Amino acid sequence: MRALVIVPAGAASSVKGSAQSIVRITPPDIARRHLTTLDGIQADAVEVIRREPFEYGFKAPCHMLIMSERQERDDGETLLEGLPKSTLREFSRKLSFVPAGRRFFGWQKPRVLARVTYFYIDPRGPGVDHELNFAETEFKPRLFFFDRDLWETARKLKAQAERSDPDERQYTEALGILLMHELLRLNNGCVATGEYRGGLAEWQKKRVAQYIEEHLSETIPLAVLAELAKLSPFHFARAFKQSFGLPPHQYVSNRRMEKSMTLLANPTTSVMQVALNVGFSDSSSFGTRFRKHTGISPTIYRRSL
Repeated sequence: MRALVIVPAGAASSVKGSAQSIVRITPPDIARRHLTTLDGIQADAVEVIRREPFEYGFKAPCHMLIMSERQERDDGETLLEGLPKSTLREFSRKLSFVPAGRRFFGWQKPRVLARVTYFYIDPRGPGVDHELNFAETEFKPRLFFFDRDLWETARKLKAQAERSDPDERQYTEALGILLMHELLRLNNGCVATGEYRGGLAEWQKKRVAQYIEEHLSETIPLAVLAELAKLSPFHFARAFKQSFGLPPHQYVSNRRMEKSMTLLANPTTSVMQVALNVGFSDSSSFGTRFRKHTGISPTIYRRSL
């Protein structure tokens, strides 16, 4: 089983990567770590590599979500400020939540080699939808629980952190916003909401589609498209998929490939220039994306014409 724990930060430095703003593990060489910075969120993937006792602690001004895919211990205890001490032995696929400023610490003698991801969430970060009042919300502490929708969102966000694909940036932004919605929904004691069923109005579809066509050579942030439609990024992403049949990032990627196929029909335009015209900084990454879309390279496609 897998475990998910949400732990808000305490008083230390911000989520920019200093030693105080990530979980402290002692001894530090008992685990391998991979830290990835997303939009307002950092993902800290940790794998314990020896079955020896270790300690952990955290306190910083950000929230923290801990997703443990595997955690079992023969002995140990976990303390989350504001809650009773827990000596639970098996907490794979569990969730916990600690509001910012709370102390989280403990120790364990592992039964299996743990695999866990810590998500450090800056409540005032660039990826926060300010309509949510996320930074102003008073969160309640939680330890070792499970919520299906929150778990699935965190799992997808971890996968995006591992891929680090710049073409998936809009999708990653949407997942970060969705994660905050799930935390707020959980904090309010609400059950998971259903799928958003309302699509974009006709004027919204035209305005967004036109903007995408005119800016295919540039980065197109989800927040910009949402602003054009006068919606929050969270609701825009769902409404867009309802209207266009694809998430925004995938729609933009497909439009870039379709435009590149038209540009490649002109033999006087170099492949590099085509790549620049559809938002790629080099021909190599463009070729990789084109091959994934069509099954052949840009050069072979041009020859086939």
